[in-house]
Amino acid sequence: MMRYAYFPGCSLHSTAADYDRSARAVCGRLGIELAEIPDWNCCGASSAHMTDERLALALPARNLAAAEKEGLDVVAPCAACFNRLKITWHEVRHGEAAKLLADLGIEYTGRSGVKSLLEVIARDYGAEKLAGQVVRSLEGLKVACYYGCLLVRPQEIMDFDDVENPTVMDGLMEALGAEPVPWSHKTECCGASLALSRSDLVASLVGRILAAAKEAGADALVTACPLCQANLDMRQREAARAAGEDFNLPVYYFTDLVGLALGLGPAELDLGKKMVDAVGPLRARELA
Repeated sequence: MMRYAYFPGCSLHSTAADYDRSARAVCGRLGIELAEIPDWNCCGASSAHMTDERLALALPARNLAAAEKEGLDVVAPCAACFNRLKITWHEVRHGEAAKLLADLGIEYTGRSGVKSLLEVIARDYGAEKLAGQVVRSLEGLKVACYYGCLLVRPQEIMDFDDVENPTVMDGLMEALGAEPVPWSHKTECCGASLALSRSDLVASLVGRILAAAKEAGADALVTACPLCQANLDMRQREAARAAGEDFNLPVYYFTDLVGLALGLGPAELDLGKKMVDAVGPLRARELA
């Protein structure tokens, strides 16, 4: 069995609890064991990296150190958490962070690596192997795979996929029978960090992403980030006013569609928690 130290992060224990449920359900079906890091703490993605360099390293490092004691690599479903954890891992391996952390009483050597949940399912488990587990093909569903700005950047540290045209999620969707559409806004920022301070700007950014997906012929968006999902899902009405057009595009976590293809139902994946109806369009295509 594949086993990882699981870092859910703050979002998956609060506003994105449906992502946590979806991720656990899919991993359980695939035989991927998620051992939640005991007494984990916030990785600081929201503000620590902008206010205090030591705190920005210490917060993720404490979680990584706990995983290292168990001899496990860390998996993070949230793109923002993955970004902060991976940067800390890189700084310990290639920079001066190890001494700084030791001075703070945190023992972490970088032996335990960091992966996104998308990487674990698409590459460690493997898209080809996953295709053999599909019991409900998603044929006929056109999706715009949205990676956002944190999952693949900075490229020299994330080392995850092409920084301008990532394709790992697209390949995963193809393995499920869905059709990933080519489109222009795969890695454009949705403005999640400005959600409270500049909601007008966020509505504009979200509108551009939704318009690009709709123009490409997508039936839905797929993402691997709870912040992106929330922004693209709940701000469609504001974005529609800013753009002067209606969108009504469901925004799924990639685990939602993997789960459906594996035979899991909408309730097991918590699909009813989305702001834009995510179940109706699937039932209309006899996918749920």
